[in-house]
Amino acid sequence: MAFLICGPKLATCGMVISIWGVIMLAMLGIFFQTHSAVLIEDVPLTEEDLHSGENPLQSVYSLYNQVGYNCFIAAGIYVLVGAFSFCQIKLNKRKEYLVH
Repeated sequence: MAFLICGPKLATCGMVISIWGVIMLAMLGIFFQTHSAVLIEDVPLTEEDLHSGENPLQSVYSLYNQVGYNCFIAAGIYVLVGAFSFCQIKLNKRKEYLVH
């Protein structure tokens, strides 16, 4: 079997965790992009961001957007892991049907 790396249980576990990770991180990314006030503690604010230039709110919004982009990137990585797990599940199913 080509590229059969993990067994059926590990591949299924990877698929479930990937689905959960994509859902959770996509929702977090959406909430960060909409500048949700509940998530202010998760934004890496510094003292300079609050006292910068003429518009400190714009720097806070740019930090919100950056964290949102990071969430979307992590969700994309989870999609790749999910695709890999799906391929492993298919390869394990095909291996079950082979006669030795």
